[in-house]
Amino acid sequence: MANLFCSSIGKKLIMSISGLFLILFLLFHMSMNVVALISESGYNAICEFLGANWYALAATMVLAAGAVFHMVYAFVLFFNNRKARGSDAYAVTARPKHVEWASQNMLVLGITIGAFLILHLYHFWAKMQLVELQHMMGMHVSEEAMALATDGVHWIRHTFTSPINTILYVIALVAIWFHLTHGFWSALQTLGWNNLKWIKRWQTVSNVVATIICLGFAAVVVVYYIVSIM
Repeated sequence: MANLFCSSIGKKLIMSISGLFLILFLLFHMSMNVVALISESGYNAICEFLGANWYALAATMVLAAGAVFHMVYAFVLFFNNRKARGSDAYAVTARPKHVEWASQNMLVLGITIGAFLILHLYHFWAKMQLVELQHMMGMHVSEEAMALATDGVHWIRHTFTSPINTILYVIALVAIWFHLTHGFWSALQTLGWNNLKWIKRWQTVSNVVATIICLGFAAVVVVYYIVSIM
């Protein structure tokens, strides 16, 4: 077990597995958000279901752990690889040319996404699940804050009436797209699908998955902003 956390191969495996786990979460989160475009009451029902219940809290802790592992090992691998062979921390074999930029800037993209994550948590998690947690722990929470804690549509509207927030989210989604297009197939390569035939296939799948995720999120951001200015 110690070798898994300390060896180069072990670190790459942890990065790959945690990354794939986070991609699954993004697919789920995107699917949930798109519901807001179809049925606002349905979206709020999902938000209420995924409030401060034990299963939602357990999932949140697992997700947080996965994100922390992914980010910590990204820095560890970057500096280890930079020390060993220069600044290209994500060098892999048979790298497709059109993801060259993404592969060379994965850490920068990751830092950008991490900064965006803090903003996103402030806009939504801090106003929703955190408020419910504070109430459960006996802390003072206003009736208005509690009423809005499961009103996800309210917070979407509140966030995306701002053109600055809208632009920041779109920029972040572009960074996520680049990060996913390289990270997905690179993770699969680490797990064993590393011949030329499969790399090309997984690269295509990576582009499709990244595009679906980012377009789904972007649709919610842009539609709600457009509605707010009409």
